[in-house]
Amino acid sequence: MTFSMTGFAALEQPLANATLLLELRAVNSRYLDLHFKLDDSLKSFEPLMRELIGGQLSRGKVECKLNLVQRAQAGQAPQLDENVLQQLAQMQTKALAVFPQSTALTVADILRWPGVVQHEALNPESLAEDIKGMLLLGLQDLNASRAREGEKLKALILDRLTQIEALVMKVKPLLPQLHQDYQARLEQKLQETIKTIDQERIAQELVLFAQRIDVDEELGRLSTHVSEVKRILNSSAPAGKRLDFLMQELNREANTLGSKSVSVHTTQVSMELKVLIEQMREQIQNVE
Repeated sequence: MTFSMTGFAALEQPLANATLLLELRAVNSRYLDLHFKLDDSLKSFEPLMRELIGGQLSRGKVECKLNLVQRAQAGQAPQLDENVLQQLAQMQTKALAVFPQSTALTVADILRWPGVVQHEALNPESLAEDIKGMLLLGLQDLNASRAREGEKLKALILDRLTQIEALVMKVKPLLPQLHQDYQARLEQKLQETIKTIDQERIAQELVLFAQRIDVDEELGRLSTHVSEVKRILNSSAPAGKRLDFLMQELNREANTLGSKSVSVHTTQVSMELKVLIEQMREQIQNVE
């Protein structure tokens, strides 16, 4: 299956006296690039989360947000930390002395201040298991999103491959006649410019030149690379880097086809091939 590096997942999990909020965003990147935005109380779990994500993803820039919203248990009144309140009051007094035009803190501001409202401490081991289970579910949703996007990318790439195969089939039957026409034109020019002609030498030169302009080998390699791209798209392994390499090989063959061209037909095909290859390359930048 082809996976895109772009995806999104969001989950919410209620705990005994809190709620965990998880959000995962992924975009394309050359390597696996992890960024975490965690509440202060959750920062110690970053190594665990980094290991879990690294075991599921191989490429992409991934942003992981995890918040813990604590709440008082039923029948238990919230408690305020008197020390934090006193410190906050002192800080406000000093700040207003320097900035008298500033607005004083509201009750809502005070209650939102970290540490003012006391909550029952959560069990670290239990919380770690909750985070692990939630993150695995989030990664499952993220991968499902990446798989759906990957199937769209795969369809676009396969469409371009079909067009490339059609162009190769269009050129191949023309090659014998193109060689004959070019050989006839070249021989006519030689006849016009050389008075005494060594027919055997001319024939040798024509054979050598025909070999230099023969593009049958390039067309064969194009077909081989197309088949390999299809095989990789249908495999389960990460494909982005291998597909990117094959795009370089396809582009090399298209360039060689153009440089060897002796007719407007092969020149046009070379240009069309390069356009299709570039379109595939743009899509492959998002493939894991």
